[in-house]
Amino acid sequence: MTLSSMVVSRDWQEVSVLECILGGLHMDVAVESEPQRALSRLTNSKVDALIVDCDLNGTGQFFRELQQEAPRASTVPLVIMGRRQGRHDMEETGAMFAFDKPISVEQAVRTLSAARNMILDGRLRYHRAGLEVPVTLSGRRRKQGGAQLINLSQGGLQVRVQEGFDASEASRIAFALPGTKSAVKAEVEIAWSDDRGNIGIRFVKMPAEMKHTLRLWLAQQYFAN
Repeated sequence: MTLSSMVVSRDWQEVSVLECILGGLHMDVAVESEPQRALSRLTNSKVDALIVDCDLNGTGQFFRELQQEAPRASTVPLVIMGRRQGRHDMEETGAMFAFDKPISVEQAVRTLSAARNMILDGRLRYHRAGLEVPVTLSGRRRKQGGAQLINLSQGGLQVRVQEGFDASEASRIAFALPGTKSAVKAEVEIAWSDDRGNIGIRFVKMPAEMKHTLRLWLAQQYFAN
C-alpha cells in the first residue's frame, strides 16, 4: 500500500528534488502552490505526510488554520522546510520534522524516511489482519482449550473459543503464523468477551525476537492488501 504526501511550495527546483526522494520512499506526491488550496484539499482527503515551504507567503495563516482542524491535522506528520531565518517556530507549526533550503538530499532522505517510519509504525500498531487458524489457550490451572483466531494485531487478537473452556482462565496462547515456520507463544490477558464465544485478548509478554517476527508478518499483510 502506497502512502500519500503533499508538498506546499512554489519552489519548483526544490519540489522536483522532493518528488524524487518521496517517490523512492514509495510515497505518492501531490503539489500545491497555494496554502489555502492545500488546506481545502487536506480537509477533503487523507494525506499521510505534509511538507510545507515556510518561505511561501501565507504559510503562517495556513499553520494556524491547520491546527484549528485538529484532531484531524494532528494525524498528519508535518515537515517544514525553509531558510533558518524564515522558519516559523516549530511549536507554533506543530511540525514533527524540519530541514533547510537549499535542500541537502542526504538530510531530506534522512528526515523524510523518519517521517515515513513514524506513519507506518502508527498504522501497523492498529492494523488487524483477518485470518482463520487454530489457537491453543492455556489456563492458570494447566487447563487447555481450543479456539479459532479471527484477527490479529501487534497488541493482541480476537478468537472464538470452543464450548466448555472458561476463557477467563486463559493466561497463555500459542498458534502458528501462516506462511512462516514460526509459532507465536505469549503470555496474555483477557480484554473482553461476549456471550457468543468471542474473546478479545491482549498480549502481555512475548520474546523480543517473536515480537519482531510478528511485526514483520503484519507489515507484509498490510502491504499485500
